[in-house]
Amino acid sequence: MKKKHVIPMAVLSSALVMGSVAPSSTLAVSTQTPTEVVQKNVHKANDNRPFFVQEKHAEKQNKADERSAKAFLKNNNAKYNIDSPEESLDAAEVKKDQLGMTHVKLQQKKNGVPVDGHAVTVHYSSDNRVQTVSGQFNESVEDASISTDASLSKEESINKAKASVKAPKELPYEPSSELVIYPFDDENHLAYKVNVTFMGEQPGNWFVYVDANSGEVIDQYNAIMHADGYQSSTGAGLGVLGDHRELHISHQNDKSFKDGTKFYLLDQTHENLDGIYTYDFKNSWAYNQLPGELFQSNDAAFTDDYDRPAVDAHYNSEEVYDYFLEEHDRNSIDGEGMPIISSVHFGEDYNNAFWNGRQMTYGDGDGEFFIPLSAGLDVAAHEMTHGVTTNSAGLKYRFQSGALNEAFSDIFGALVDEEDWEVGEDIMAEEAIASGRESLRSLSNPSKYPVGSTYAPYGDGNGMYPSHMDEYYDLPIDLDNGGVHINSSIINHAAYITGEQIGKEKLGQIYYRALTVYLTPDSDFNHAREVLIQSAVDLYGEGSAEALATADGFDQVGITE
Repeated sequence: MKKKHVIPMAVLSSALVMGSVAPSSTLAVSTQTPTEVVQKNVHKANDNRPFFVQEKHAEKQNKADERSAKAFLKNNNAKYNIDSPEESLDAAEVKKDQLGMTHVKLQQKKNGVPVDGHAVTVHYSSDNRVQTVSGQFNESVEDASISTDASLSKEESINKAKASVKAPKELPYEPSSELVIYPFDDENHLAYKVNVTFMGEQPGNWFVYVDANSGEVIDQYNAIMHADGYQSSTGAGLGVLGDHRELHISHQNDKSFKDGTKFYLLDQTHENLDGIYTYDFKNSWAYNQLPGELFQSNDAAFTDDYDRPAVDAHYNSEEVYDYFLEEHDRNSIDGEGMPIISSVHFGEDYNNAFWNGRQMTYGDGDGEFFIPLSAGLDVAAHEMTHGVTTNSAGLKYRFQSGALNEAFSDIFGALVDEEDWEVGEDIMAEEAIASGRESLRSLSNPSKYPVGSTYAPYGDGNGMYPSHMDEYYDLPIDLDNGGVHINSSIINHAAYITGEQIGKEKLGQIYYRALTVYLTPDSDFNHAREVLIQSAVDLYGEGSAEALATADGFDQVGITE
């Protein structure tokens, strides 16, 4: 079969990083930038962007709950411009974190229909004082008369969406459809938000917005980011690069097997986790059969060449699981113990790895640019972090919110694989390394690598990955979803600058808190700056070295407000 090649800079819904040590002068904190400067953003009337407001003198409340949050917003209507919070906001969730803070998230609705991507979160201190308010609220939806009666059925919306994205007849997952109010191009549409997922040589995790009356497709984007009867046991294997791996596996005794016992890459040893599963897709393109067959062996030693990508995928999945559990008390991708599923040997010579909204999938590479992509611990961390993002901030996978989505995956890739600031250094083939491409992306020196020739004209002319907003690529949606894999390197570099000052452990705490507490689906770079600094303040205090270093990282890449 003909080899399948993917444009290197767009591979991996996860972006990989490489880095060399930056000059010591770049590590200095810019003392002229106090943290207060970036925390002045006030919600402006008719400004449908994510907002972040710090409350300095809020009174203590009896409770931190839905009723209290709505009352606070109503009493401060002049600031937040939410006229009737008791009607336009519903309680989505109330969470108390390890710092004792309570976060009350209120979903914007119109006549009971959710406004897509729009919610307001009131953040309470441990003594029930409102500390900050963040989120996104669309005043035009609240003020307008919008009919929420749909003439199109959910089934019809799914058919329209499948036709729009040219989905195959057989799908591995049942498409979902939800009626929403969708603000788009200065209009508020009653629409079905349809999610269609499929695999193949051009996999898709499409979100399609279908007008609930006319059936017209309003908008769409591809968000693909790049065991009964089993008994637990231990095994071992060799990874792609020859590393010896101790593995948690399972075995099953069955007289129908020639040797009586089969061993599987299934880890059931973690309490409250539904398991870590690694599947063999046998170099197939039959996406409707994903995830494939549970990877198996006649003994507990997975040492054949064919086994090696599976060994790394299985081992690295557990490493990433352990990181999020030990560092952030997060139980799996969704925080509630969902199974961690990987498929290896996807397609033939496939130069990609991706998170499709439900699992990780790894190609074997073509042997020229990539070796099997499961060899990279940072690749596994990158893909699984996409899942964490899906189940927390929900950053939309296009333009700046999509670049943030990619950046957080890159950053956590470099945090889990803590040896360097590279992403993808372990998956590059000899030919790529010989050409100077030693990794996919670099957090320390993003401009080390060129972008593709198609993308170069949209930048400042240097044709390299950007390290500063002066080098930002203003790309259309049909090129890299508006620059999600390219402009992410600006945020990557800001994190690197901060991490060199405070260390990777603290950097991870700050970025994880921002991702799971403050960021919203439409967050942009400026909003990310605000909430990352606030996260540092929450954890380490106002004016702390950590808060100053977080601000300094953004200052040095030109994101100053």
